[in-house]
Amino acid sequence: MPKLWNQTIEEHRREVRDAILDTTAALAAERGPLGVTMSGIAEVTGIGRATLYKYFPDVEAILLAWHEREITAHVSQLQEIRDRPGDPGRRLERVLQAFAVISADRRHHNPELVAVLHRGDHVTHAQHQVQAMIRGLVREGAAAGALRADIPADELATYCLHALSAAGRLSSGAAVRRLVAVTMAGLRPPD
Repeated sequence: MPKLWNQTIEEHRREVRDAILDTTAALAAERGPLGVTMSGIAEVTGIGRATLYKYFPDVEAILLAWHEREITAHVSQLQEIRDRPGDPGRRLERVLQAFAVISADRRHHNPELVAVLHRGDHVTHAQHQVQAMIRGLVREGAAAGALRADIPADELATYCLHALSAAGRLSSGAAVRRLVAVTMAGLRPPD
């Protein structure tokens, strides 16, 4: 088959898959994960059930694929922020701010849906990636004298992640920014 034909087919498959993921996530947010059926997804997406089953075996598989796509996008966003120019302390602050905003957005998620989605290995893998990213920035900042070096970088990275996970329980963007400021204050070298 010609290369253009293969690219067109792959693009079509990607578009169908994305439509399935987006529709399922919207239905699950609206109805809860138990209120979503394969028939309902096929109907709203506008594809046949047989086609839907060629992509995914069940609703849970679709939700996990959607969540994995979302998590991957979040990690990519954090990596892009980390890789911007600037001193390590400022880069770390930007990464922590973005992580806190992502954590704060979780407060709008259906608790049933969160319980289903956070069982996958993709969540653990993403957590390890973010931990390593923050640990690296802490090490860079400590080497430059901008961040504390008296506590192991891995311990400080864990502290940051746990502290900023609380952003999901905060009620405003200003509160999230204050949480990041308090976390950054704890990372600065002692006087």
